[in-house]
Amino acid sequence: MLLENIRVIESSLLGPGHVATFFADMGADVIKVESPSGDYIRQMTWPIVEGVSLLHLHTHRGKRSITLDLKTDEGRELYKELVATADVVIEAMRPGALAKLGLGYEDLKAINPKIVFATLSGYGATGPYKDMPSHGIAYDTWAGIVQPVVDDDGFCRIPPSLPNVGINVGPMVAAMAVLAGIIKARETGEGCQMEMAQSDAAAYMDWYRIESERAYLRPESEVTGNPSDDYVRRPAGLAGMWEGVRYQMYEASDGHVLFMASEQAFWRNFCEGVDRMDLFETWPGSTYADHARGNVELQRELQTIFRSRTCAEWLTFATEFNTTIAPVNTPANIGDDPQFQARMGFYPTESLGCEQLPLPVFVDGEPLPCPTKAPTVGQDTDSVLAEVLGKSRDEIDTLRSHGTFG
Repeated sequence: MLLENIRVIESSLLGPGHVATFFADMGADVIKVESPSGDYIRQMTWPIVEGVSLLHLHTHRGKRSITLDLKTDEGRELYKELVATADVVIEAMRPGALAKLGLGYEDLKAINPKIVFATLSGYGATGPYKDMPSHGIAYDTWAGIVQPVVDDDGFCRIPPSLPNVGINVGPMVAAMAVLAGIIKARETGEGCQMEMAQSDAAAYMDWYRIESERAYLRPESEVTGNPSDDYVRRPAGLAGMWEGVRYQMYEASDGHVLFMASEQAFWRNFCEGVDRMDLFETWPGSTYADHARGNVELQRELQTIFRSRTCAEWLTFATEFNTTIAPVNTPANIGDDPQFQARMGFYPTESLGCEQLPLPVFVDGEPLPCPTKAPTVGQDTDSVLAEVLGKSRDEIDTLRSHGTFG
């Protein structure tokens, strides 16, 4: 496995624990240290699979769980012993939570100079929002990705279709940063402290719209639209696609497809394939980035053409005639898509408690092995203490009698 020689000590609550999931999926030894009551992620949101949330089953697959009461001297000492064997400490909660227990970066660096101490939180460790409690889509509303909708009764609502960017991309950005920290530590012998925010990640992933809006603050003598649109400024990001015609969704006979012939070469290939070169001759378009914006006459022609075939027939057509047509799937039916089945598929229920998506990484042409099922609270306490720290049965029993594990 790619990361089998890396050990991560994880202290997390809820979704930010996904940082270490990337490491677990690629073979790292991830030890999730929980309070005696455990991470309440197991009861959060829906669906609940045989009494345990899907959020937990996915986020903590491939990890081991131990319980330590970090309010006790023995619990803190065991935490430090674990860190002495590790490459990374993940503090996936409010910044400074471990420092309040005497387990912050400076405390742990004294034990393990090569340790990478990474904090992922909602709004980060600085700024006016740093102490605000938050989770879920807060980071996407902060970043401007999710906007309210109004129902028929005039109530504001969270829109029914959400990308969940910050809560997923924040851990991904953090994982990439942690890997860079590990490389530095192994090359120099010096660890580092880093901190990331899910809100920052949400904004970063929407860079195209945010940077477009900033660019549009400059005068039109400096920043214009595309030449194919007569240099008219379109709304930032995909909002500018609303009036698109050659880059638009169309209804097929049994669903929808996305047509993307914004390059003239793809548009010509399409017209040749459907035997409608008259459309190309009438509206040849520009060489690049021409969506035939607002051309309702052409849009009606394309509407009729696309309704004449099934989605599968249009995808076959796209390959045959080298033109740009893509499926339009939903979260409910993407599992039936042949491309999805060929490359991703699902980890089986019998392995992980429910069907789950794999980390889409192939090594030497092979997918990553299926991780282990997400642990119950403290299920690996004894084995971790024995295998990692070399504690005897008597020592573990003594620690338990002292309430070290809760």
